[in-house]
Amino acid sequence: MTISELLEMVARGEDSRHQFKRDATNADGLAAELAAFANSGGGWLFLGVNDDGSIAGLDGAMVRRLNQLLGNAASQHVRPPVHPITENVQTDQGIVVVIEVPDGLAKPYLDNQGRIWVKQGSDKRHVTSREELQRMFQRSGLVYADVVPVAGSSVEDIDDKAFTAYFNRRYGENSEYAGLTREQLLQNLGLGDGQELNLAGLMLFGRNSQRWRPAFEVKAVAFPGTELHDTRYLDSEDIKGTLLEQFRGAFAFIKRNLHHVQHGRGFNTLGELEIPETALEELLVNALIHRDYFTSASVRLMVFADRVEIVSPGHLPDSLSPDDISRGKTIRRNPTLTEHASHILPYRGMGSGIPRALEAWPRIDLVDDPSGNQFSVIVWRPEAEWLGASPPVTDQVTDQVTDQVTDQVTGEVSPEVARLLESLEGEMTRAELQDILGLKHLPHFRNAYLRPALNAGLIEQTIPDKPNSRLQKYRLTVVGKLWVENQGKQT
Repeated sequence: MTISELLEMVARGEDSRHQFKRDATNADGLAAELAAFANSGGGWLFLGVNDDGSIAGLDGAMVRRLNQLLGNAASQHVRPPVHPITENVQTDQGIVVVIEVPDGLAKPYLDNQGRIWVKQGSDKRHVTSREELQRMFQRSGLVYADVVPVAGSSVEDIDDKAFTAYFNRRYGENSEYAGLTREQLLQNLGLGDGQELNLAGLMLFGRNSQRWRPAFEVKAVAFPGTELHDTRYLDSEDIKGTLLEQFRGAFAFIKRNLHHVQHGRGFNTLGELEIPETALEELLVNALIHRDYFTSASVRLMVFADRVEIVSPGHLPDSLSPDDISRGKTIRRNPTLTEHASHILPYRGMGSGIPRALEAWPRIDLVDDPSGNQFSVIVWRPEAEWLGASPPVTDQVTDQVTDQVTDQVTGEVSPEVARLLESLEGEMTRAELQDILGLKHLPHFRNAYLRPALNAGLIEQTIPDKPNSRLQKYRLTVVGKLWVENQGKQT
């Protein structure tokens, strides 16, 4: 390292990767710093630098003493030992000892008192919470959440029909498993210990998974606007069951709360989802399989007027970054769960899920939040679609959507829906609409007029969170108003 490189690094100040010390006299204190770096991705310790970043410098005798102290601390006061690399840089003020501590391969690293240290900003902290300890053991490959036994469970808690269908589909008449009891089968497949189910067995085939792990579900909410703190909502559901049931329920929730686009199809067809289904499938599966099951929290699914957010408990493991996973790099946090889920859910593995989702729909943000211990995927909806969520009708909004209304809607509206749009003034009840249209047969009115207009985003309910309310009324959306205006200009 050159003097200019040293001064450049020091000028940036202390952070999670760079620590300054004027001197060191205690092996235990130095060991705690080394363990914290090894547990937290590695970093550099600078001896001979003051806290404010100014160079203090060391003489030859101090350097010899510190090297001996460092060797003792790294080999005798850290368990397992760490192997730092040192370099002495000569400056005008004296020598600076630069100690590079690599990211540890045998986490967690402990000091002589059995304490585990990690970096927190430019300082370090003592790890005490059980969940964080479990995650550290998980990263080191010593324990995985998906194979932890579920106390009190047994083979009786397996959905026999679902397990048998999976087993026969995957293994058929495999002689290796012939004549084994159900308990032995589950143990051989890594889904139990012969007595109790583990978490993978419970979440894949449990008859009532949330009885044992109530937090392991999907909490889904659809909001009319763009803010999380909005007290109004359009739809909400707590989606329980096995991972397959949660996937199906969450995907159905998304589909019923997003728009469908005709793209040249007949108006009475449902159309394609505004966001490609492939992208949403990949992101949902990744959230269910790769979440941190040591964290007792639910996957959160939120549909806003401008975006869909999927929030998974647990930030990205080890040194993985959003950029890494967007390129296909992966670390299997739940290997047993992943192995079996790949034959149950639409999951292909090998880190291909996020790249495949980005290829299908590039407007996706990946947000890792280590401090909040969560990972979020934000899927942005098409602008023209979310503008149909009834913001004020301004000139700017009109300019943005008029062309798309002309291209995508005009000419595809059925005669029945056209009559409905032209008859709707202000806010009207279903009965009022039927009366003005002269329709007495309710099923025909709903199937030919009302539902197609709602599905196309041309009209909306005034009380969307209570669709069957006796006070329910209907009104034109921005897109519906523009369609009516466009028709008026053509006549």
